[in-house]
Amino acid sequence: MNSNFARNAIVLGLLAAVGPFAIDMYLPALPTIAADLAATTAATQMTLTAFFIAFGLSQLVYGPVADMVGRKPPLYFGLAVFLAGSIGCAVAPTVAWLIFFRAVQGIGAAAVMVIPRAVIRDLHTGPEATRLMAMVMLVFSVSPILAPLAGSALIVPFGWRAVFVAVAIASVLSIVLTATLLPETRPPEERVRASFASVAGGFGQLLRHGRFLGLTFIGGFAMASFFAFLAGSSFVYIEHFGLTPTQYSFAFSANAVGFIGASQFAARLGERFGMARTVSVAVSCFATVMTLLFAVTAAGVDNLAVLIAMLFVGNAFLGLVIPTTMVLSLDDHGPIAGMASALGGTLQMLAGGLVIVLVSWFFDGTTLPMVAAIALCGLVALLLSWVTLGLPRALPQPAE
Repeated sequence: MNSNFARNAIVLGLLAAVGPFAIDMYLPALPTIAADLAATTAATQMTLTAFFIAFGLSQLVYGPVADMVGRKPPLYFGLAVFLAGSIGCAVAPTVAWLIFFRAVQGIGAAAVMVIPRAVIRDLHTGPEATRLMAMVMLVFSVSPILAPLAGSALIVPFGWRAVFVAVAIASVLSIVLTATLLPETRPPEERVRASFASVAGGFGQLLRHGRFLGLTFIGGFAMASFFAFLAGSSFVYIEHFGLTPTQYSFAFSANAVGFIGASQFAARLGERFGMARTVSVAVSCFATVMTLLFAVTAAGVDNLAVLIAMLFVGNAFLGLVIPTTMVLSLDDHGPIAGMASALGGTLQMLAGGLVIVLVSWFFDGTTLPMVAAIALCGLVALLLSWVTLGLPRALPQPAE
């Protein structure tokens, strides 16, 4: 492995981890935030929903801009907005203000989700891109392991606001990384013309591409299952099962360990069996395990060890699904990789936001609503894989 490959993986992974770090680090504090700001559970969960919706919609702007002006300028802008939102969250006097500044954070964080994926497509395609994407996710996935632990370490002595101070510092470090270590991968001669027509044409092409949409939503519902876990896990683990914030962090980290371990095999399995087949088998296994977890929970088995173990297995299969579908969805769209990354990310985040709302509506303090939403996401992803993976790669050409 050459040094540039490793450097790009580390830098892109650290940048991509900024947004998830802002989510995972404050999850142990959700019950504390609700008590401190005299907010309901639903209102507190809205701080997640606002982040995801702003995060999803804003990608539609960053993607085209990155295709037009290069990858680095919109990264600087997004990180500056994220910094402003983090400072606002740290001083928010009410849950309404916290929701607002979480949305500002989401607007900024969208840049560090869209652009690293576009940079990967600029540099590689096929299994090599999957290898780089998996390495990026190796760095990126450290966030679900370390962030809750770091959040707990800050929350206990300093309170929940310290989490957002730490996130603000991380955004400053990300700006320094972008300036010093990230190359510009979109040279001027490859940039698309800056016009409404070019943007509309690019998005129109993607929205007519059934395979792109199918792969996007396979990965999207796979990620939405994790968003369902994000929305309910802190209340289930801390309030229902009685874990401390630190114990919750360790339990939460099990999901990331499964995901990280499996994701490192994605490129190798894709080379040996084909990337589409890898996705198909992994989605089938994920849906099966999560449906079994729902059946066990609905039958009255309310056991923390069973829940953690089955989520660990399920997230291992997600480690094969998510990086591979990301690469497959971008492979055919190199000239508009920024737009493809943006539209895919937007659709995925909106799906995730809707799942969080669904969990919030039906959450009753028990495990069942969260598990039901995860299983539903797995079954939808499975149905989409059956429909999508046989579709042609290219759009049909119009008759002369």
